[in-house]
Amino acid sequence: MSTKDNIIDRSLVRELADILNDTDLTEIEVEQGTLRVRVCRQKDFGGYPAQMQMAPYPQQAGYAPEMAPAPAVAVASGPEIGSVPSPMVGTVYLASGPDAKPFVEIGQTVVEGETLLIIEAMKTMNQIPAPRAGKIKKILVDNAQPVEYGEPLVVIG
Repeated sequence: MSTKDNIIDRSLVRELADILNDTDLTEIEVEQGTLRVRVCRQKDFGGYPAQMQMAPYPQQAGYAPEMAPAPAVAVASGPEIGSVPSPMVGTVYLASGPDAKPFVEIGQTVVEGETLLIIEAMKTMNQIPAPRAGKIKKILVDNAQPVEYGEPLVVIG
């Protein structure tokens, strides 16, 4: 592999970043020769510029690109026992309205099927029922917080 093959055209990267901004995409990837260029951004961190990652397309025998050391990663132990995961992506509401009493509070005993909270998804309010009876040990989300599929919402003990 020649040195020329390792050079990324910076104008290509800038053009890809402009495409991300113009189309509101979060990621775009292109292959050029033996190199692959991926430009992505994460909207959750607003204000940060697009990121660029490079990787050799096919790893060839005897070729070992210089790589930065991997960043330290925190090890998660997984969801807490008794946690109720979100069945969908959406926005959590802990009460039926802004001035209404929350559906559940810490220390409250719930029965199976009782509404724990509401998740708004695609302008539809979805009641999330307790999967089992027990006492609310923790509420892991805030009102009007966006949640992902599988994210723990509450812990029932």
